Amino acid sequence: MENGEPVFHPPPRVVREIKFGGENGPRPEFRVEDFILKAQVKELFTQLSDLGDGIVERIEVKHGLPFRMNVEETIRQRK
Repeated sequence: MENGEPVFHPPPRVVREIKFGGENGPRPEFRVEDFILKAQVKELFTQLSDLGDGIVERIEVKHGLPFRMNVEETIRQRK
């Protein structure tokens, strides 16, 4: 992350789960140009913006929505 914006260098690694007998296609919103963002997506963007400069190790998506995020942080020692 640089200034709260994602940087894709190196490119992110994507692991897609395939459920047998389940719904594996894209979400219906994929083809719509204008739709309301879900609360989880808004929270993801807020977290990314608040992170500023940093490293997002992992974003877990469930049912097409951000579910969990792991970020790398530096622990600051007290003086």
